[in-house]
Amino acid sequence: MKTYDFDQLNQSFESQTPEDVIRWAVKEFSPNIALATSFGAESAVLLHMVTQIDPNIPVLFTNTGFHFKETLEHRDKLVARLKLNLRELKPEIPTEEFLAKNGKLYETHPDACCAVNKIAPFEKALKDYQAWITGIRRNQADTRKDRPFVTPDRDTMVKVSPLLNWTNKMFWDYAKKHDLPYHPLWEKGYLSIGCSPECCTRPVQLGEDPRAGRWAGKNKIECGIHVPSENNK
Repeated sequence: MKTYDFDQLNQSFESQTPEDVIRWAVKEFSPNIALATSFGAESAVLLHMVTQIDPNIPVLFTNTGFHFKETLEHRDKLVARLKLNLRELKPEIPTEEFLAKNGKLYETHPDACCAVNKIAPFEKALKDYQAWITGIRRNQADTRKDRPFVTPDRDTMVKVSPLLNWTNKMFWDYAKKHDLPYHPLWEKGYLSIGCSPECCTRPVQLGEDPRAGRWAGKNKIECGIHVPSENNK
């Protein structure tokens, strides 16, 4: 991996726009860069922003087999609207076979369920790239409040998070300006959307942070993709 002064870059990006960060990343790493998305509540903004700069960027989506039908419908709408270069990733074990073998593993061992159905196919696909773009924001959860815009990741990669310091208002102003569709479950209180209600997602209650509805009642906030890179080696 090329040597970067990440401290200097991150200091500079604090006062720049997300588009500036994206243009830097595309210039540095194209064509070996991908955009990761869950097609969740806020995915449309980053998908639009990135594809205005690089329309052909690979878009990585891990279809765990447990998604809300509304998420898959939202995915299809955005793929058509933005002409996304979608690369859909799937677990090696089909959903029916996984359930027959493991039962409701998402209830008894959610980390193991995520490891098989989400992290493994994502990590395998990520090996094809030198950098990846993600839509995490600092105000989403305590686990994300200190994240940098760019950081070394998975030994040989760079992780890029252009929207880190955006507020909710900035996000919605952008979505309104560009007339972007929003996830249909947003109006029902799902501010962060992963797998279906039986598995890991419930609506967020008043006063909770946006990710409080994920794995509620369990000691888990992240699926594992966005944990510090030393845990992903």
